[in-house]
Amino acid sequence: MPATTRVKICGLSTAKDIRVAAEAGARYVGFVFFPKSPRNVTIQQARDLAVDVPLGVAKVALTVNADNDLLDAITSAVPLDMIQLHGSESPERVTEVKARYGLPVMKVVGLSSADDLTRIADYETVADQILVDAKAPKDADLPGGNGLSFDWRLLEGREWAVPWMLAGGLHAGNVAEAIARTGARQVDLSSGVESAPGVKDPAKIREFMQAALA
Repeated sequence: MPATTRVKICGLSTAKDIRVAAEAGARYVGFVFFPKSPRNVTIQQARDLAVDVPLGVAKVALTVNADNDLLDAITSAVPLDMIQLHGSESPERVTEVKARYGLPVMKVVGLSSADDLTRIADYETVADQILVDAKAPKDADLPGGNGLSFDWRLLEGREWAVPWMLAGGLHAGNVAEAIARTGARQVDLSSGVESAPGVKDPAKIREFMQAALA
């Protein structure tokens, strides 16, 4: 397992959660701007949280098919390092967001079978990073954060033109296997370190970080 694994903990909503994540070694913290999510934060909440994120920890805004008005409001108020597009945004929309806001863009691609891998090629030339997540069920209210995983064998031996991150049902008990099987150098999770939807558990954060960075 690479010692340089970079961890993103998403759906943070309290100063304590951010402090615990940063102290445990997380390299990214994610703020969710999606009202249906139990991890949703307001723009003001995110601003207040972001100003206290330690240097060296990237601040990521997760949005789902957000229009320019919402992105304008978020980026004008919250000091961000990256925008995460977690909806059905097209490659053209990724290019537009990058140009409009001057921030790196991470595009999420959901996987459930080998057929879904072809979609990554559509984005790897326009996005700065790719987040490979489990595809949400058709009737799901949330595009991610559902605690679902996919067959990691789909990613064995694969490389792309930009850095990528593994997500989908990760927790302290399986992250080592996930990294070993996929070769992921970056991992992302949210529900895997929660005691209830939207409620982060400091002990679970520390346990996950120890497993991911071992």
